[in-house]
Amino acid sequence: MSELKLTIKEVVTLRDAQVFNDFPRWLYTNDPYFISHLDQDIEKVFNPKTNSSFRNGDAKRWLLFDGKQCTGKIAAFFDRDKDWAGIGFFDCVDDQESANMLFRTAEEWLSSNGFNYAEAPVNFGERDKYWGLMIHSSRSQSYQENYNADYYRHLFERAGYQKKFEQTTAEADPKRFNHQKFKELAQRSTGSEEFELKHLERDKLDKYAEDFVSVYNKAWQGHDHFTPLTKKRILQLFKSMKPVLREDLIWFTYANDKPVAFYVSIIDLNQIFKYLNGKLNWWGKLKFLWYKNRVKVDKIRGLVFGVIPEYQNRGLYSGMIMKIYEVFEKDPYLKSTELSWIGDFNPKMHALFRSLGAETTKIHYTYEKRF
Repeated sequence: MSELKLTIKEVVTLRDAQVFNDFPRWLYTNDPYFISHLDQDIEKVFNPKTNSSFRNGDAKRWLLFDGKQCTGKIAAFFDRDKDWAGIGFFDCVDDQESANMLFRTAEEWLSSNGFNYAEAPVNFGERDKYWGLMIHSSRSQSYQENYNADYYRHLFERAGYQKKFEQTTAEADPKRFNHQKFKELAQRSTGSEEFELKHLERDKLDKYAEDFVSVYNKAWQGHDHFTPLTKKRILQLFKSMKPVLREDLIWFTYANDKPVAFYVSIIDLNQIFKYLNGKLNWWGKLKFLWYKNRVKVDKIRGLVFGVIPEYQNRGLYSGMIMKIYEVFEKDPYLKSTELSWIGDFNPKMHALFRSLGAETTKIHYTYEKRF
């Protein structure tokens, strides 16, 4: 491509935003493994009313055009509270010149705001969403997980981005699960009268939102990019999940009635969302209801697991894992559980996954660059 033909346009209008969301669908139109993100989810990321990162931060996004054809997109964001900057939502044709122009645009904007460093590709939010470049996959991507063509890695690395850490997604098949081992572990760790395991109940969302926040904020406060959660935020999340929420996939462990651990799983939503092509408008909602009642979802996805510090290293996970195993025994359609995503800086969770007989199915890299 000739740089004389390439132009950059900031996303300003609703029409620009629609082009931003439509571009990956055009780029991957012939890729059978690609599943589009939902437009509404992406727009929430860039909406100051729905994303608290705008409190002391900002975000911009741009489109790349070759003549009249959109050939790439990118976003950049920073959060002064965390002294952090990132680049994400990058998609581009296989052309280094085009990629460099997108990277340069994002980097120059971050520099103008006092940042000379960025992680990429990342999200203006939590690490479990739109985080990392897909390097390897033997599956379609899961809900809110990045999907990237093989050539993206070269576009990033030739532009000077270096791997910061690796995150893996694994999948466990209950047929390979060591039932007896975990049954014994669960009996030793949570078998006393001190402990009680309960699954979420739809009519008590307020209580479980409070218990989730109590455990999460204690369990994760020492991690990078930690942002305390509020009960209001989690309650809103639980309510938004109601159409697809399964009570028996979200488990809490209590010690003398005090919440000390949780394990949250959901059904593989992309097995339904793949029929919507990213559109959850009125027609998309009707399609969602249609497919929700007809698609026999065969996979669940473990989203987050937490134990408060004073109860860590006591094997509490084993009791909740056994509860999930019992769900598989009762549900004739479920075949596997996906365990997402674990950084290479977390050897304990990798050891747990190996003990479950889980096999790595996806690898994402988080890159970094100084400029």
